[in-house]
Amino acid sequence: MNAVAPPPFRRATPADVPSLARLFAAAFVRDPLFDWLARAGTRRQRALQSFFARMLERRTLPHGETWISTDGLAAAAWIPPHAQAAPSRFAEDLRMLPVILRLTGLARFPRGASMAAAMESAHPKVPYYYLAFIGVAPRLQGTGLGSALLRQTLSRADAAGVGAYLENSNPRNLKLYERAGFAVTREVKARPDAPPVFAMWRAPTTGLGKTRQGSSTMSQ
Repeated sequence: MNAVAPPPFRRATPADVPSLARLFAAAFVRDPLFDWLARAGTRRQRALQSFFARMLERRTLPHGETWISTDGLAAAAWIPPHAQAAPSRFAEDLRMLPVILRLTGLARFPRGASMAAAMESAHPKVPYYYLAFIGVAPRLQGTGLGSALLRQTLSRADAAGVGAYLENSNPRNLKLYERAGFAVTREVKARPDAPPVFAMWRAPTTGLGKTRQGSSTMSQ
């Protein structure tokens, strides 16, 4: 019996931001890191959506490496090497503060600051593709859709001849990333009460980039 082919993936546009924000909020609502960072109560879901929407608009979409399945049920937001090499814009960081505060609330804001600093210190010192977020609709998690999306988008890093890096905040996803070629390089702990975040690195796979990039399952 033939396997069901994954849906094609396309580059996301600004018009996709609302649906992408809802998808990521649903995918991360029970994530250990966001459970520790985000405010509790009925405002959490809306705060998560607002956070992901702003991150997409400001940090990932402008660089053209945010990809979504044509059915809208899976997405991956990457930041390419040239974007990471750009100097940090203080004004942009200030504009993010209200969004972060809405996500954490005042009581948990110090958690966000300590986690951001710890994660930043763990980033590699060489050029790489950075996987900011990847999410699959909860009802389809575990069906292989996330693996298919990883395979397709990792072809971009392979074609560029650079490694890929991510921070995994859910231990249940370690096998998913290991199957895609990632390996844990260190465990990041922002504070004693913080959940562990696993820094993971994948070296470029030579000879596969052009084949995967030219596949009909990803459109420009």
